[in-house]
Amino acid sequence: MQDLFTSPIQAPLAERLRPKNLDEVVGQQHLIGEGKPLRVALESGIPHSMLLWGSPGIGKTTLARILAQGFAAQFLPISAVFSGVKDIREAVSKAEIALQQGQKTILFVDEVHRFNKAQQDAFLPYVESGLITFIGATTENPSFEVNSALLSRAQVYVLKPLNSNELTQLTEKVFRLPEYQNIQLNDDARDSIIQAADGDARRLLNILEQLLNAALAQNHTHIKLDDVGKNLGQKSHRFDKGGEQFYNQISALHKSVRGSHPNAALYWFCRMLDGGADPRYLARRIIRMAWEDIGLADPRALTIANDAAQTYERLGSPEGELALAQAVLYLAAAAKSNAGYKAYNQMREFVQQHGSAEVPIHLCNAPTKLMKELGYGKEYRYAHDEPNAYAAGETYMPENLAEPDFYQPVSRGLEIKIAEKMAWLKQLDEETLDH
Repeated sequence: MQDLFTSPIQAPLAERLRPKNLDEVVGQQHLIGEGKPLRVALESGIPHSMLLWGSPGIGKTTLARILAQGFAAQFLPISAVFSGVKDIREAVSKAEIALQQGQKTILFVDEVHRFNKAQQDAFLPYVESGLITFIGATTENPSFEVNSALLSRAQVYVLKPLNSNELTQLTEKVFRLPEYQNIQLNDDARDSIIQAADGDARRLLNILEQLLNAALAQNHTHIKLDDVGKNLGQKSHRFDKGGEQFYNQISALHKSVRGSHPNAALYWFCRMLDGGADPRYLARRIIRMAWEDIGLADPRALTIANDAAQTYERLGSPEGELALAQAVLYLAAAAKSNAGYKAYNQMREFVQQHGSAEVPIHLCNAPTKLMKELGYGKEYRYAHDEPNAYAAGETYMPENLAEPDFYQPVSRGLEIKIAEKMAWLKQLDEETLDH
């Protein structure tokens, strides 16, 4: 009779279904389909160093294993979370022994972005000498997280989350296993599971394994929608508060507002809330959008953005989030202008180029007798005493420095009126200079 210590441990479902060749892989057809780069590389028989970049659970480790097997290479996996330089040295020693026996080595480094610069640099001489073929897996943007020296020696391949059709294919593979052939999965339950998996194959398999184990334990032959709800906790979507997904989504929100698409903007706003973004951070970004992309075309946008931020501070979540959502909708629908934003950036550069020019003496205040005697404020024209409250022809720039014309109001919103006013004032200046 077998006891706890002699019973075989059944491998997790994800491991039992791990593909052994490219034809068994679900998804990533843009990399492994006919004529695509990883299949071509495998068919050539010549391995090359690479970085596999993508969200968790979509096949980075599996592809690395398949490539190693296809190249008849020794596969040495290490994790940057648990490993250090000592582990790298041990892998190099194993690679040297394998090379003496005529075998290539693929060193697979999971979560390579977790290694610091010195640890990443440790791979370089062995990659350059050809002792190892380096395959790194990362969930973060290699441009920011991988040393440029290592990045230049490795081809970057971007893996995609699995779509609903691919997740359905994977689900069907599970139910073709002998131990699960007597269990049926209702369509609505399947759709709920696929939605909860959110493109992550490993998450899908973990959910299915949990549900199937429960069904077997209770002698159930059907998995229904209610079963899914009972066995699953609150789902969370792909999101990393400090990583690539975070910055991609705030970029999508900002660009949807700038592009005047209220529903798309609201979608990304809600996606970020759903992923756990701090509403205060979103409030700050919304205020920034009001200044950068709307500006003086609709000054009410800034007021609404500020009011929404203050409302959130008073009400908190979830009530205050409605105010932020309303601000997003208003900003997306508002007239757009980046004229002020562009003028500000151009003027900052202009100031840096022209140094510390003196303030014209007629613009200086003269609070003392001496300063008056020196001519401070002399011939200054008080605008309110001039016709139309405008001192036509007056100059306000340092001597020998022409006033730049960076601010160019757009023909949208309030800036239409601002442009008309500026054109009229310019005409007054020209008339004064002509006399």
